Amino acid sequence: MNNSIWSLARKGLSFASKPLTFTRNAAQLTSIHAITSMRTKESTVNHSLEIANMRKRLLARPGLLGVKRGMITWYTDDGKQFGATVIEIDNCEVIQNKTVETHGYTSVLLGQCDKLKNITDNNLRKFQEAGVSPKQHIGEFRIRDESGLIPVGTELTADYFAVGQLVDVKAVTKGKGFAGVMKRHGFKGLKASHGVSKAHRSAGSMGATQTPGRVLPGKKMAGRMGGKNCTVFNNEVLHADAEAGILVLKGQIPGPNRSFVRINDAKKLYSKSLMCMK
Repeated sequence: MNNSIWSLARKGLSFASKPLTFTRNAAQLTSIHAITSMRTKESTVNHSLEIANMRKRLLARPGLLGVKRGMITWYTDDGKQFGATVIEIDNCEVIQNKTVETHGYTSVLLGQCDKLKNITDNNLRKFQEAGVSPKQHIGEFRIRDESGLIPVGTELTADYFAVGQLVDVKAVTKGKGFAGVMKRHGFKGLKASHGVSKAHRSAGSMGATQTPGRVLPGKKMAGRMGGKNCTVFNNEVLHADAEAGILVLKGQIPGPNRSFVRINDAKKLYSKSLMCMK
C-alpha cells in the first residue's frame, strides 16, 4: 500500500483523481439484547366473520314481515291504471336483538301472525323473554351497526315505509312441479313436422359423444320448477295504512297468496347503490 502511494507521488498525480478506499472484512453479529421487544398487530383473516360483515351491503335499519293477500288495479288521479299488490302487516313485533358481542354480527329478529299452539320450547322461551305473543313466522334482518337496533317488544306497523319510497320484496316463488325445458328454460323445441316424431317439446342434443362422453355440469334440463327464493327490486309504495295493517306496492311480487314476504328498503336504484349516494 505504501509503495503505491509513493509511486503516485513521484508521477505527480493528486490523490483526488483516484480516491483511496480501505475495506475491512469482518463478521458482524447483532445481540438479541440490542433489539427492543414489541408486540405486532394481529393480522385479520379474510374469511373471518368480521371481514365478512364488512363486505356485505347491509342496510341501516331492518325491514318488515308481511303476508301477500293478492293483486288489485290501482288508479291514479290523472286516470292511469296499473297492477298493484296488497300486503298485510299482521302484528309484526321485535323478538330479539343480536349484537357483535353476543353473536358476532348485528341483526333484529322479527315475528308476525299470532300463533296459539304447536310452538317449540326454544321459540316459546324467546317470546316469553321479549314479552310478546307467540308468532307463526320469524325472520331475521341483518343491519349495518347497533344504531339501527329497535327495542324488544316494539310493534312495527305499515307506515314504517313512507308513501313514494322504493322497497325490495323477497319471497319464495310459486312451485310449478316437474316442468320441461320449454316451460322451465324457454327452449324453442323441435320442429312440428319434417321427420320429428313424438319429440316436439324435447331438449334435443345434450352434448358430444365420446369427447367428453358425459353431460357437462350446469346443463339446462327438465326438472322441478319454482319454489326458490326470489327478490323483486325497486317496488314503489302506493299506500300505507297503519290502523288497517295494509301496505300496497306497485307491480307484482313473488309467491302465491297467503305467503310470507320480507320487505326491505331499496338497496339499489337503477343499477346504482342507494348506500353510496349522498
